[in-house]
Amino acid sequence: MRKPHQIDYAAVFQALPGMVALLTPELVYVDVNDDFAQLAGRPREQLLGRYIFDAFPENPNDPAAAGMRETQESMLRVVATGERDTMAVLRYDIEDAQRPGHWKEHFWSPVNAPVLGPDGQVELVVHRVEEVTELLRAHGSHTDNSRSSVLEAELYTRARELQTVNERLRKAHAREREVALALQTAMMPTPRHLGHHQAAVRYRPAIGDLNVCGDWYDLVDLPAGCMAVAVGDVVGHGLAAACAMGQLRSALSAATRVAEGPAQALEALDMYACSVDGAESTTVATTFIDWHSHTITYCCAGHPPPAMLRADGTVTFLDRATDPPIDARPDRVARPQARVPFAEGDTLVLYTDGLIERRTEDVDTSLGRLADCLTRHRRTAPETLADALLADLLPSTGNTDDTALVVVGL
Repeated sequence: MRKPHQIDYAAVFQALPGMVALLTPELVYVDVNDDFAQLAGRPREQLLGRYIFDAFPENPNDPAAAGMRETQESMLRVVATGERDTMAVLRYDIEDAQRPGHWKEHFWSPVNAPVLGPDGQVELVVHRVEEVTELLRAHGSHTDNSRSSVLEAELYTRARELQTVNERLRKAHAREREVALALQTAMMPTPRHLGHHQAAVRYRPAIGDLNVCGDWYDLVDLPAGCMAVAVGDVVGHGLAAACAMGQLRSALSAATRVAEGPAQALEALDMYACSVDGAESTTVATTFIDWHSHTITYCCAGHPPPAMLRADGTVTFLDRATDPPIDARPDRVARPQARVPFAEGDTLVLYTDGLIERRTEDVDTSLGRLADCLTRHRRTAPETLADALLADLLPSTGNTDDTALVVVGL
């Protein structure tokens, strides 16, 4: 029996005709094939590990240049949606590697496609480009009515039409994003005076038009010297997610004021969520802080655990009361809650998954990175600590998911 042929996929990739590159979801080069290195005029070793727009910056001498913005938006759409994105022909000039400061005019026809991992998340972006510079130049020089001239003219016309349609769609998405962000900003509270305690809140929307406006935070004054702090994350994006977020946040805020504890508040939210479109699988972490007894009671519904930063720099994750997300199971079951003591000088940190999660690593690694960051900045006040967490943990290329953060000095 003939043995199956062993395929060397690395060799296949290098032999692919046309320019093909592989990038991480942060748009860093992982590999390029031989044609890409040759036609781009850059050795493979100069590209691997570099951010795409550091390796190929936009022409600073062209005030109308939009190639970098359009390419970045296309790639980030692929990362966010897990779907292929075909771009219109665009101009993106390349600096002459032998003559720094001199730029060559180039036109490209790009396609960006996702490579999904076992968990269904985007692990790589395939960036395939075909240079059409000579084709467009040849089109401009034709004077006959040959079939090739007609086809070239048709290609150019259709590309311009597609570019116009895409621009209209992007403007519509940008408008929706603007409305959603305005709605969310109006709902996000500013921390009120907490006696001698301090609290800092932050919200960072995702870059691009997608994956925005599903995260929230809330701080609620409770009777008898207590306070509730919560963060949540609605599945989805855009205006629909912002509307669902607003309803759920308001419902939880109201339930918190009459509930005996965080578990009961989330049980009430479960019942309310049945009537809210888009509320399924929302994750929430809520905590009740008792300043007199120096205890925190908490409950997590499918959400990353809050972190307790002790004054000595040790970090404990509040993970002894975890349960499925909101409205995720048909039967109503009492949710668990747990209590932990705190000392003056400790710090409570609640956050959404945009702060820590990376598609290429498991959650324990992500939580470990958060713990290390908290330990490094253990002597800083909440406002400074919040800024440090965002600076250290969010990708330098911009976050592809919303991030909500609350830091409370205890």
